[in-house]
Amino acid sequence: MADPVRVQTTYGVGIGWRPEIGGFVEGLPGLRFAEVVAESVHAHGDLPPGLRALLDRGVTVVPHGVRLSLGGAEAVEPARVEHFAAVAERLNAPLVSEHIAFVRAGGVEAGHLLPLPRTREAVDAVVANVRRVQAAVAVPIALEPIAALFDWPGDELTEAQFIGEILDRSGAMLLLDIANVYANARNRGDDPLDLLDQLPLDRVAYVHVAGGAEHQGLYHDTHTDAVPQPVLDLVAELCARHRPPALMLERDGDYPPAAALAAELDAIAGASGYPTVT
Repeated sequence: MADPVRVQTTYGVGIGWRPEIGGFVEGLPGLRFAEVVAESVHAHGDLPPGLRALLDRGVTVVPHGVRLSLGGAEAVEPARVEHFAAVAERLNAPLVSEHIAFVRAGGVEAGHLLPLPRTREAVDAVVANVRRVQAAVAVPIALEPIAALFDWPGDELTEAQFIGEILDRSGAMLLLDIANVYANARNRGDDPLDLLDQLPLDRVAYVHVAGGAEHQGLYHDTHTDAVPQPVLDLVAELCARHRPPALMLERDGDYPPAAALAAELDAIAGASGYPTVT
């Protein structure tokens, strides 16, 4: 496996490919980077036409897993890992990504990404599962810390320490979701720059940028709302500290008109200093 820290090609501003906005994504003239939910791509057979068109244009497409449950107490399911590896190979992806989270326990599916207790036992579980994935996937993996609406009692580590130990022991890269940094800090009453400055930014593989909304006093990382200005401000702060290879707009449902999507991409480009893709 390649040294993950050295995967540093610059892709600029990208977007998550979804079937509902496939035509819009395919039509972006300056696009060099996109992401697709790994579980939405078949391991065999034809690729969705829009996705095939991006690959034919030379756009880098990274598979992003949402169902491996790397933080679960059980070992990752071999069939899911096999599919993950096959999709990465089909897309000729330079890396893959998944979440520091769990989605099932004792055979019960949560249907949502759930946060882990920040304990060393949880670190052990994540690292063991990441190593199982790395043994099957031929490219590096980047791990994404999620937005959490609550913290478990009895945490032994800060969020930055928890993330750092997992990355150090697994050798994985960091998929930094700047919107999650904002959400977690806001919900805890913390300064997001404090967390940003504690993270290993030299290990960032790429960055998610997404919108959210407040509900009953908590900020929810919805992916269905426009990216708010405070998140764009964090993008600028991040790029001033360590410019990432790519900044990717995440939208998952309630898709706005093409002009609004283009404006969001332009806003991310403006905050980061990267060229626009529209």
